Amino acid sequence: MIIDYKIFTKYLSIVNKVLIVYIGHTLTNIYRGCVNYSMNKSIKMKAGFSDVLSYILYCRKRKNNDFNRLLKFIELKNIMRENKLKTFFQPIYQLQEDEPIGYEALNRPPMSKWFPTTENFYEFIGQTNQVFHLDLLCRNLSIAKFYESTSDQKEHRSRLLFLNIHPQVLMDSDYKSGETMKLLKQLNIHPSQIIFEITEKQAVSDYVMFERVLSNYRSQGFRIAVDDAGSGFNSLKSIVHIKPEFIKLDRSLIDNISKKESLQKMTSLLLEFANESGTKVIAEGIEQVDDLNYIREIGVHFGQGYALGRPTENIAI
Repeated sequence: MIIDYKIFTKYLSIVNKVLIVYIGHTLTNIYRGCVNYSMNKSIKMKAGFSDVLSYILYCRKRKNNDFNRLLKFIELKNIMRENKLKTFFQPIYQLQEDEPIGYEALNRPPMSKWFPTTENFYEFIGQTNQVFHLDLLCRNLSIAKFYESTSDQKEHRSRLLFLNIHPQVLMDSDYKSGETMKLLKQLNIHPSQIIFEITEKQAVSDYVMFERVLSNYRSQGFRIAVDDAGSGFNSLKSIVHIKPEFIKLDRSLIDNISKKESLQKMTSLLLEFANESGTKVIAEGIEQVDDLNYIREIGVHFGQGYALGRPTENIAI
């Protein structure tokens, strides 16, 4: 339901009474202030009332009454409802043969006062009750755009598509992998081309259950990558438990690796572990030619970064 300001103003007193009963005076005033602010500043408020109310209740549980957070939430819902996200593809190269094996899909919001950077946008998402909905939206957008960009390019149609996914989404009882499978079948994309990237920044709390969930996805043909490997203890724990088909080395290990012995030792250890366990290693954030040459020399399997190719909206021939 889209909020109509005239109708909302007419029934504001009734709404206030209902809100006060359920969420108290403080958050009711925040919501009313948010609507007034939006009207005065000519901001389009297209978030549904139920969406906003659910977020207010979500904030209440976390004892967070910040007015600006509610404005951010409304902007977030506007972006999602109007499909304002843009999908970019960054190539991942096989380093020994200098050939792309696939692409990572990156979904970016439009820059705004509330979300000046992509990092700010996704950081805020993690603090809301919209992780599941945005994840599904991004995944469908990425798959559809990948098909659109490669449908006339036979050499790209069989390549891999890396999709960032939140561990909580895979474990959510509301998530149905059949929706993704249906879209893939419709677009004639095989599940083995889809790699779910799981970042260590989004720690897994129950690895036993998570392993069962991943086993189900693998049985359908999907494969798994652990992202940001080497950036913290959780990534190493994830590698051991998840047994991914791909390990993506964090950019903090790659930047200036040609000059720093400590980075070289850590990368060599992870590469040795990967080779012994049949896992492929992808170095992320390669921006310097010297670093690219070094990781190629030590046998890192794949690479990604500005030194190899920048993200683009269309996959070039």
